[in-house]
Amino acid sequence: MTDSGLEMPLSRLARGARGVVLRVVDEALTIGDALNSTVARRLLELGFVPGAEVEVVEAMWPARDPLAVRVRGSTFALRTREAEAVVVALRTA
Repeated sequence: MTDSGLEMPLSRLARGARGVVLRVVDEALTIGDALNSTVARRLLELGFVPGAEVEVVEAMWPARDPLAVRVRGSTFALRTREAEAVVVALRTA
């Protein structure tokens, strides 16, 4: 596989599309837990780190919220606002 060079938020990837994480944007959105963790921090803790390969496994209908995303062998459901914080480079075959 080669990088196409196209950067976009993870939320824009189609079902079955793959990408490589470039960065996680920290806009100070909080999760709402007792520690006031940021969305970016939680995503990094889950494995959405630069260089990690990601794949959109499923997009719920009708609004694509949440997305089922595979990263490092685990599958997570991400809300659209969370997936928008992950910037990826699109992978092509």
